[in-house]
Amino acid sequence: MKNSIIWLLLVVTLSTTNLFSQASFNVEIKGKGKPVLLFPGFGCSGKVWDETVAEISKTHKCYTFTFAGFGNVKPIETPWFETIKKDIEKYIVVNKLTKSTLLGHSIGGTLSLWLSSSNPKWFKELILVDALPASAALMIPNYKGELIPYDNPQSKSMLEMTDTEFKKMNNQSVMYMCNNKEKQKLLAEMMNQSDRKTYVYGYIDMLNLDLRTEIEKIKKPVTILAATNPSLEVVTKTYNDQYKNLPVVTILYAENSAHFVMFDQPLWFSKQVNQILN
Repeated sequence: MKNSIIWLLLVVTLSTTNLFSQASFNVEIKGKGKPVLLFPGFGCSGKVWDETVAEISKTHKCYTFTFAGFGNVKPIETPWFETIKKDIEKYIVVNKLTKSTLLGHSIGGTLSLWLSSSNPKWFKELILVDALPASAALMIPNYKGELIPYDNPQSKSMLEMTDTEFKKMNNQSVMYMCNNKEKQKLLAEMMNQSDRKTYVYGYIDMLNLDLRTEIEKIKKPVTILAATNPSLEVVTKTYNDQYKNLPVVTILYAENSAHFVMFDQPLWFSKQVNQILN
């Protein structure tokens, strides 16, 4: 009887952990082989990885994430980004995925850096797609690590936008982030579907994360597949500055590509990812 009670408590504990670890994201699993965790960029669902998963799931087991507030995943309370990170760490432990390859685009790449710097012995390697350890340093002149409060005039303005105004903003922004006109529509639909508070406050979470010093803890190989817009010279300087503390890094530049490298240079992107994985 005592053993039965202990076993029941263990099952309940594991079940609760599994449920909690997935509270801030959904995961779609496809394929067999060594695990690859795929993290999408901000405002996007895991659908941005559909073509990639169709290819690499032939040889690898793909775990494709969609974060809370995006796609069909219910929003969560702030701090959005920190909660996702902690929940994914629990998910990785429960599902024995510490030997995975991390493949992350934009904020998904930043998350990969965060997970790896916090857990230096985890993971096989990292593949980052146009991702930075400190996005705020790219956007804020003379950035010194100042925290941006959730309650600020710009955030308030975005929260008060009508749906029409919000969609117009997203439709315009995707034109700069992706050269592939067919994919621009898909990206705009994803962003327009997002939970507004997540879109506003989650972005602040990203801006408030500065990993430029922390990445020195990462000892696993990191490959960055970088866009070359607005120019190779500008992009090269940005990456060299932001990743100077990363011990092992290879940066490959995609010609004539905006932020969504996998859409603007799909053949080049597929070739690089397959070479790294295999």
